Amino acid sequence: MKSYWKFGMSSAVAAMVLAGCGDTAEETEVTEEEVEVTEEETEVTEEETEVVEEEAEPVEEEAAAEEVAYPLTVTDVTGEEVVIEEEPDAIVSLIPSNTEIAYALGEGENIVGVSDFANYPEEVADVEKVGGQEFNVEKIVSLQPDIVLGHESGLGLGTAGYQQLRDAGIPVYVVDDATNFEEVYASIEAIGQLTGETAAAEEIVAQMQEEVTAIAEQAAQVEEPKSVFVEVAGTPDIYTTGSNTFMHEMLEIINAENVAGDQEGWINVDPEQIVEWNPEVILTTYGAFVPDAVEQVMSREGFGTVPAVENEAVIDVNSDLVSRPGPRLTEGLQAIGEAVYPEIYSE
Repeated sequence: MKSYWKFGMSSAVAAMVLAGCGDTAEETEVTEEEVEVTEEETEVTEEETEVVEEEAEPVEEEAAAEEVAYPLTVTDVTGEEVVIEEEPDAIVSLIPSNTEIAYALGEGENIVGVSDFANYPEEVADVEKVGGQEFNVEKIVSLQPDIVLGHESGLGLGTAGYQQLRDAGIPVYVVDDATNFEEVYASIEAIGQLTGETAAAEEIVAQMQEEVTAIAEQAAQVEEPKSVFVEVAGTPDIYTTGSNTFMHEMLEIINAENVAGDQEGWINVDPEQIVEWNPEVILTTYGAFVPDAVEQVMSREGFGTVPAVENEAVIDVNSDLVSRPGPRLTEGLQAIGEAVYPEIYSE
């Protein structure tokens, strides 16, 4: 008889939401100081330039030498000690965000199993599916993975399933349920270490940081912050995002006000509360699952006087981009910026 274990957040939210070292930096600074001194004291000759370049070469060699040594022992978010004997060439990912991270790291050819919800990149369509909010333990075992990438959001109902996999001799690493960009970066770096792709992880994080900085700089153009309600699940059980979530942080980055920001986490709210909040913009994140998501909000009883409805500022944003804590989260940040402040972010 096959074993299945439920995996995910509360059912209402899950359906909508699931889905270098210091030495190098120090040596680089010395090199830059040497160049500045050379420029101030005299004209740089070709020989001096060559000396500076030669001094920089050991920095590059040192960075390139940073490889993961196996067997590798790490501790995951649950405190579980995970031992990986050699660089994985068979990976099972139990949540789409981990899958997107692994592909971005260049591990696509090594992924042998993914969640039913995985839909990016396109190549995942050809990868064995191991279940959605329920994962099939026996199927995962049959794939003989070197590592299973779990997620903290699945601990409530998936803990026993994780243990079954461990009992079968399969290492399970539970990734932190990120609540902000810094924790997303840490998740990328953790998976990069597990798979021997530390350099690729650093590049992805650096690129994301640049993109976040650029978007934050544009937010300086906002003269008066708009109030925003984010609806991550619609009727009958409406859920929104409070503080201590990366969705809340995204609103902060673009200089918008989260009307539910005085509460924490994922919050169940009633329509009357939304009307009382009186948001200028309403963002839905479930249009890919629910037909006419925007129209459902626009026609909701009692919403006629809400500014977002009056001004037709109810916009659906791509759920995958704004809800998956992975490399595309900066695309989600840009999408939210375009939805709330099109005059700034759509130019």
